[in-house]
Amino acid sequence: MPRQPSTEPRPKPRARDAAPSEAAWSNPIPAWPLRERPRERLLAQGPAALSDAELLAVLLGNGSRGVDAVATGRALLSGAGSLSRLLGGVAELPPVPGVGPVKRARLVAAIELARRSLEEGLEALPCITSVEECFAFLKAKLCHLEHEVVGCLFLDARQQVTGFEILGHGTINEATLHPRELIRGCLRHHAVNVILVHNHPSGDPNPSPDDQSMTLTMKDALELLNVKLLDHIVVGSGVPMSMAALRMLGD
Repeated sequence: MPRQPSTEPRPKPRARDAAPSEAAWSNPIPAWPLRERPRERLLAQGPAALSDAELLAVLLGNGSRGVDAVATGRALLSGAGSLSRLLGGVAELPPVPGVGPVKRARLVAAIELARRSLEEGLEALPCITSVEECFAFLKAKLCHLEHEVVGCLFLDARQQVTGFEILGHGTINEATLHPRELIRGCLRHHAVNVILVHNHPSGDPNPSPDDQSMTLTMKDALELLNVKLLDHIVVGSGVPMSMAALRMLGD
């Protein structure tokens, strides 16, 4: 007697952790039902409907023998440890079967395009009126790094971005910046205002006493050029921290 198909309803996938049914895992993605294929779901429902692994699958295009692209995307995320570390670039991409030079290049190109889009968006603003307007760009630049760096957003008299540079490099828990490097950057970019930024690889965005001490030193040096320090932003996990909002700039 032929086996009757199951009448049990399929579980609905979650927005961030969406996954196809168990039966679909044994088949390549083109064999999946249309409503479960990442590319078709992206076009029909928008990118927000896909999980991180599914978005990676769309970029990868295909998996490897016996492993679909979504499973490959999950392996990349698992190997990197987090999405932010995966977005660090080619050096951060973990070795995963089926992800060779072509696919690695495709992922890195997509990441770099996103960063350039954020930077272009900042430069296109009439002026920066709040630190929230540059949080996304600064997180994309720094949150994946495993060592501390100090960077600077240079702005003109209208507070429009004229450039961004990493000016100081450090260790896993400390970064230093010499005032002369900051002054040279201001002269290169004709800056009248600046926003300092550095990252905490630990993930804790709360400024340390050393962070505040360095900030006040940089502020004093900038005053000699008649350049104003608008803020110093600390990037960790979650929302970056504004030292100006914490009243730590000595005003």
